[in-house]
Amino acid sequence: MRIFENPNHDFLSDFRASYIISGILLLVAVISLVYPGLEAGIDFKGGTEFIVQTAQPIPSTEAAETLRQSTGEIYEVKEYGNPNSLLVRTASGGDAEALRANVEQTLATTFAGSNASIESTYSVGPRVASDLKQKAVVLVLGALFVVLLYIFVRFDWRYAVAAVLCLAHDVVIVLGLFALLHNVTPFSLQIDQAIIAALLTIVGYSINDTVVVFDRIREYVLLFKTENFAVTANRAINTTLSRTMLTSGTTLIAVLVLFLIGGEVLRGFSLALLVGIAVGTYSSIFVASPLVVILRDKYAPARRAVTARA
Repeated sequence: MRIFENPNHDFLSDFRASYIISGILLLVAVISLVYPGLEAGIDFKGGTEFIVQTAQPIPSTEAAETLRQSTGEIYEVKEYGNPNSLLVRTASGGDAEALRANVEQTLATTFAGSNASIESTYSVGPRVASDLKQKAVVLVLGALFVVLLYIFVRFDWRYAVAAVLCLAHDVVIVLGLFALLHNVTPFSLQIDQAIIAALLTIVGYSINDTVVVFDRIREYVLLFKTENFAVTANRAINTTLSRTMLTSGTTLIAVLVLFLIGGEVLRGFSLALLVGIAVGTYSSIFVASPLVVILRDKYAPARRAVTARA
């Protein structure tokens, strides 16, 4: 692409603008995580959920009230992809088959002509849900720690701090979006095992972009030893820009197709990847690299030793 041939954009002269943008996004994300907060899926809070297909639309509020009166249990009912499909969820972790029969019979009897039938059932006990939640937290934090250790060994502590803060920035923004929109979107944005897998994928993709830029910065530091570090870093970003944009662009196209035609089950997963890859590409250029420059300038006495070791 000719637009990226021999680019000479100044990415670092006014990094405060990008930090203001990131600060606003992070503030909105953190507020959203506090209120309204994330919606945990069955995987992490336990219970039973059903996908119900109907011949004609059933109002979700009426279905929830009917099920509550019939069973005495609190049911959450949402439209699932189209008006003739409902997602029915309850915190009850009892006999899934008995719950299934009761839900199917109650809806079919109360809403004449709906021919309600349960397409799929998913049930997780509270103990398993608690175990899965703990493992999910350990996986995400463990991934960040391994990245910190790798970058520390491969480069130095300033690069490691910048990389991990960049990854935390990406993950928080994605989670904040899910918290903000889970009551708005027509598809589920619950946090389940698939979303945790998406977050780990985002961490891997983002750190790959960041390491490519960092490696080019380190290479150019050795080539242009008398040049100002910020100028060298900006040169490195420009030389990796074509690779970064082409890789991210083609990946985003593939994930967009998955989002559009992958079905309701994959909507949340593919949305997380779409946002995460876009934010990760942005942060590797506009967040991680400027942070390395700031840390390098602030802790300049270590520059000579680090350069020699690299």
